[in-house]
Amino acid sequence: MDLPPYYFRVKDNGALVFRVDTENRQRRLELDQIATININNGNVKPQGDRELTQEDRAAIDAWMTARSDELASREVDDILRAVDTLNLTAHWAQARATDEQLEAVTDRLLLAMHDLRTVLVRKRADRVLGKGG
Repeated sequence: MDLPPYYFRVKDNGALVFRVDTENRQRRLELDQIATININNGNVKPQGDRELTQEDRAAIDAWMTARSDELASREVDDILRAVDTLNLTAHWAQARATDEQLEAVTDRLLLAMHDLRTVLVRKRADRVLGKGG
């Protein structure tokens, strides 16, 4: 099995970057941390006094691009799931919810839906008027 030359350990705002080493005296798999990535601001911080090679930087840049694309795709998928959840919530409220259950959630749902509607209407107006907002 051929392992990739780099391993990216994902964390909340990016990743730790490791060089994968299988060519050592003990013939064991070793992960040598070479950098820390902050995907939110694009910062790449080499580990310690290490200097990243062009190959290191190319692999990191490629990973950052792929990760950003993946996160954007997941974000849209999460929103589409929220639409499904809203539909399921409407069905639950109409068909199965008890008065007590409705009392427990109605105000919070109405406020959240009003907030969302306000944002969506404003953003649509901005797009239609060409403001980009």
